[in-house]
Amino acid sequence: MYAGATSQLVQRVWQHKNGVADGFTRRHAVHHLVWFEVHGDPRAMVTRERQIKEWRRAWKIDLIEAHNPMWHDLYGELLGGRSWRVSE
Repeated sequence: MYAGATSQLVQRVWQHKNGVADGFTRRHAVHHLVWFEVHGDPRAMVTRERQIKEWRRAWKIDLIEAHNPMWHDLYGELLGGRSWRVSE
């Protein structure tokens, strides 16, 4: 599980999915976006990232599953694709 902050989310997720970004996500094949938050203030974004990084794994899982219980990859939503949340 990886938590990070960026002002270019679409670009950053693409980098992770394509193995371009070195580090944890590449070593551990982390390629799915299952949770994200939008913050208007960069300081708030970094504060929240640090907060989440300090959480226990179980708390992070609870956060994800409260909004994405099936752990769907949300990257398509960022690209303007059909949301997995829409009922058919």
